Amino acid sequence: PLLASAHASSCIRLWSIQGNLMKELLPFSEHPSGPLTVLCTDIFTKILLAGSKEGHIIRWNIASFLEDSQNKKNEIREELCWRAHATEVVDLLIEEEKNVVVTASTDGSVRLWHAMTGYYFGYFGQARKFELSDTSRLILPSDVNNFPAIIKAESKHMEKKKVKYPLMLDRDK
Repeated sequence: PLLASAHASSCIRLWSIQGNLMKELLPFSEHPSGPLTVLCTDIFTKILLAGSKEGHIIRWNIASFLEDSQNKKNEIREELCWRAHATEVVDLLIEEEKNVVVTASTDGSVRLWHAMTGYYFGYFGQARKFELSDTSRLILPSDVNNFPAIIKAESKHMEKKKVKYPLMLDRDK
């Protein structure tokens, strides 16, 4: 058993059922996701999704970590980040059978996304039928202009580097 908590600092904390902190996750995306508002997992607890106040969805693979959380090599990897709404995400779920993520927002819309790629399928109430098998068409909702960002495995969090030598004015140059 595992408990997950989402925080305003964009941090997700994973806790043991005894209340011990097991892991802290910070998003590694180009754009900061802002305060997290909602979490969900798939039924096998291999994927963790988080929704943010700024409308982002972040996807982590937590399967190897949950198999053996003591092994330092079994890291939790952020795999995908995309902008799903222009406003706060208030609910989300993964539908495993169709490989779809459903998101709801304070903007009043409920949207469908491909769970593995973050490709947009459409919104509830649209005139056309959802085409869930075609992920080759890169379309976006009218209020979102960023395509999903795939996070590479070798990506690491940026660390602040200390400057050894401050900038100095060189009059000769």
